[in-house]
This record gives sequence, structure tokens and C-alpha cells, in this order.
Amino acid sequence: MKAYFGRRYMLSASHRLHSESLSAEENRAAYGKCNNPHGHGHNYVIEVLVGGPVAAETGMVVDLVALDAAVHRQVVDRFDHTNLNLDPLFEHLAPTTENLCKAAFELLKDALPGGELEYVRVEETENNFFQCYRA
Repeated sequence: MKAYFGRRYMLSASHRLHSESLSAEENRAAYGKCNNPHGHGHNYVIEVLVGGPVAAETGMVVDLVALDAAVHRQVVDRFDHTNLNLDPLFEHLAPTTENLCKAAFELLKDALPGGELEYVRVEETENNFFQCYRA
């Protein structure tokens, strides 16, 4: 039987939604006020779900302390209190929350101390969230 363990993390980051492949007018139409040249910020909530067998020795799917260390090292420490536009991952990619969610999934999928990454969920606001699932 497979069991699941979920954990939430918080980080604050700013971004400007802008695509170099679009004209100024197209950027304004696509991103609206989020295309503000000065950017804006969010207090993101990142949710990670890990699945796998429950280890007989520990009774756990994944070691919580080791999971926290991996998520902080790969995602939180990298993005917290930064401008996402300046991160190399977004050099040629608009730092939308969809793309942030995909990036977090990719950074974590091979870095976990146990279990399999099932999904990453990123809450941008109380109304908007984005999820990426393991294929």
C-alpha cells in the first residue's frame, strides 16, 4: 500500500510578468497590471506531496527533517525574498506561477530523501493556485 505525506512551506518573492517574444502592447494585454515595470510580490505557499511505502522501521513515508532540508535547499532558499525575473531558470521564461510550480517540481523530483514526489502545489493568492503532478 502506498501512503502520502504532505508539507507546506512559505516564501516571498517578486516578479514582473513579461515575455520578450511579445510586444509591449501584447504584454500589457496578456498580463495586465502584472506587467508593471516595477513588478509586484506574493507570499507564496508551496505544498509538496510525497508518496511511497511506509517504512517498517520508522512508520514513515519520508523523514520530515530530511524533506524539510531538501525543500529549503532546492526551492525556499533559492527563491525566498528574490526577484524571480533575475533567476537563471526564468532568463527566457516568464516567471508566472505556473512556471514557478513547474520549476519547483523539477528541482525537487530527484532531490527527495525518500518516496516519490507526487505533486507540487503553489498558492499565489487566496484565490489562485497551481499544481504540477508526477507523470
